[in-house]
Amino acid sequence: MSAIDELSREKLLALLKNFAKNWLAHDGLWFQAVEQVHGLEHAIDLDAKAWRRFSPIEARRIKDFLGLPERGGLEALKTALEYRLYAVLNRQRSELKHGHLCFYMNDCRVQSARKRRGLPDFPCKQVGLVEYSTFATEIDPRIKTQCITCPPDKHPDEYYCGWKFWIEDEGDESSRR
Repeated sequence: MSAIDELSREKLLALLKNFAKNWLAHDGLWFQAVEQVHGLEHAIDLDAKAWRRFSPIEARRIKDFLGLPERGGLEALKTALEYRLYAVLNRQRSELKHGHLCFYMNDCRVQSARKRRGLPDFPCKQVGLVEYSTFATEIDPRIKTQCITCPPDKHPDEYYCGWKFWIEDEGDESSRR
């Protein structure tokens, strides 16, 4: 039996949050190291390559853990988004209606930290397009992804980024605009 097996529910939840913070800190430090040596554009390209591989792994593990169906559609995606590693650190919201799912990152730990330091938003759209589309298609290969807004795009005060998901044969094309 490990020390973790002995922890109370409260301690386990605190440990989960600590693990998520450690993961996010490592991700940020890795990115900064690449940026310092190779520049922002190259760091973003490499980050996107890493997310292209990581997002489906994370999605598959969440799907397996929760027992989500292979083609669970937007409901399965909505559920899976709530179990992402950074979901314990960020404040997010999902709305499922009219044949599409809209997901909003209301408070992003990375962007909030930059804001507190007086820095501009981190331009994460290029990486987000890879991250969210590969996560969604691992949950259900029929799911399509569209960015509503993501830095460097301007965004409303209530969220940093927004993503729209749909299944091509569910709902007409005009509902995605």
